[in-house]
Amino acid sequence: MESQDAIEGLSALAHPGRLAVFRLLVQAGAAGVPAGEIARALGAPANTMSTQLAILTRAGLIRSRRESRSVIYSADYDQIGGLIGFLMQDCCQGRPEVCGPLLAMSAAASCGPGACAPTSEILS
Repeated sequence: MESQDAIEGLSALAHPGRLAVFRLLVQAGAAGVPAGEIARALGAPANTMSTQLAILTRAGLIRSRRESRSVIYSADYDQIGGLIGFLMQDCCQGRPEVCGPLLAMSAAASCGPGACAPTSEILS
């Protein structure tokens, strides 16, 4: 990951509404959430949510797919992993004990396939 990509990703997350969307999508897992449900869950107007989703998509943190008439958004775990890796890349300076606790927290907080809460729990 290049520095500019990391800056875009972090900038996209530096807004309360976008951070809430991102966290909801990370929790939802690969199944994703329709745009309208995201807006309802977060109490945001559709036009505001559209803008937030576009910014997160341009930053590469989320992706969308069309299913019938709905647009489903989901977290891009590869890009998220790349961003975390970029941030952690130089932290150890030859001393792995420095990064060990951070890496353990990151692994514990990650959402592997099937390890996430169902979308219905997130949106309730």
